[in-house]
Amino acid sequence: MIDMDDPLDFEREDQLLKVPSINKKRKKVIGLDDLLNDHLIEQNKLKEQQSKKAKARKDNHEDDDECGNEAMLSKIVEKCEKQMNELGGEEEISHWGVPAFGDQKAFPHLGFSELESCNLLQSFMNNKLNAVVELASEKGDMFLEGLLINGWLPKLVFFGNHVEKSVASWAFNTMLYSTKEELQTCACDFWCAILSSTKEDGQLTVKIDWFPNYKDLRRALDIYGFLFNFSSSAETMETDSSRGPPQSISAWVRFVTACFLIRSQKAIFSAAEAEEMVEIFICLFLDRQLQGLWMLLNDCMQAAVNFFTDQEWSSSCENIAKFIACRVSKDLNCIQAVECISEVSSRCKQLRSAVAYESLLPCFDGVISGEEIFRSLTAINLKDKSCDLFKMYIYLVLLENWILSNPVYDNDPVLYEMFCLYLKNCSCLISSTDLRFYASKIRNRAAYLLHFFIQT
Repeated sequence: MIDMDDPLDFEREDQLLKVPSINKKRKKVIGLDDLLNDHLIEQNKLKEQQSKKAKARKDNHEDDDECGNEAMLSKIVEKCEKQMNELGGEEEISHWGVPAFGDQKAFPHLGFSELESCNLLQSFMNNKLNAVVELASEKGDMFLEGLLINGWLPKLVFFGNHVEKSVASWAFNTMLYSTKEELQTCACDFWCAILSSTKEDGQLTVKIDWFPNYKDLRRALDIYGFLFNFSSSAETMETDSSRGPPQSISAWVRFVTACFLIRSQKAIFSAAEAEEMVEIFICLFLDRQLQGLWMLLNDCMQAAVNFFTDQEWSSSCENIAKFIACRVSKDLNCIQAVECISEVSSRCKQLRSAVAYESLLPCFDGVISGEEIFRSLTAINLKDKSCDLFKMYIYLVLLENWILSNPVYDNDPVLYEMFCLYLKNCSCLISSTDLRFYASKIRNRAAYLLHFFIQT
């Protein structure tokens, strides 16, 4: 049976005539539990969003608080620094140091025509030994340079026990003015070896036809640019290639030391010239560029102090102290000028004490004695904010070196008692909370001296 409603064969093949089948699904029934779950999920999402927003606001607020705290702390620090500067009275800590040399002059020519005819050179040239050492013999000074560097010159001099004038003068000028460091050193060693060699009777082993004198050494300093009109109150000069100490200043110092040590054999300096030499050494100690020569300068200072006789020393010590007190300003240079004098001998201690005392006298108007110095100091109110504690520190160090470096004052009970009283004032009247510039330095130094030196 054919159903009339069924599609024809061609209708089945035609895709356009096909009617899609309707998928009949059963709709799901939404209950109250489903609605409740959906509501709870939405509520949780809202809470999470609110929590994130609150956390973000909190972080921003904390950043603002930190910025505010930093700004407040910065203001507090600036206020404290301002108060410290007002209490301190000085913004920068000063330093010691004064240039001792200015512009250098041209070094003299080292050529010596007299060397061609000196006996030492002629005898060596005619000797077969010249063929062994193989030194050039074109010029006398070049030939002697070879002998000096190779160590033959001092051997020949000691062998003959004689130094001719031309050789001595050439070696001296080579030591001070040669541009070659090796020649400077060898020439200085040559002179020091000759001056330090003595016989059993104390006389020099070698006969020397020519000795340099004070004028020759002073002329060398003048060529080096040494400031003889020295004053530490002058403005510090900028250094360049033509300023500052020359390389040969160490040879100059070594040679002067050797000259001081041979007074019994050959007095090269007078007492007045020796005084000027000591004054020059103290000025050299104030040049920071010469700190590497302090050991040489110390040795030279000791030799110079021991150069004087007992009769000469008393007045010479006072003359040196007055010169330094007039030339050195009352700042840290003043302390350096005192403390550069070592305390290895009684004379050095006496000189150190004298320089400190003479440096104190000009600090107070009309003062002419030690007792008046202490009266002037004890009259100063250390608690007063207008009190210059930097100057008080300078006075304290000078007092320390004046009293403690000279054993003579141990037998002066008045000065000793006044010194103890002043130390007590410095250690007690300046409190530990005093923030003024140099307050702690004065208090601590005074307390240290009072405990370890005075009471013991």
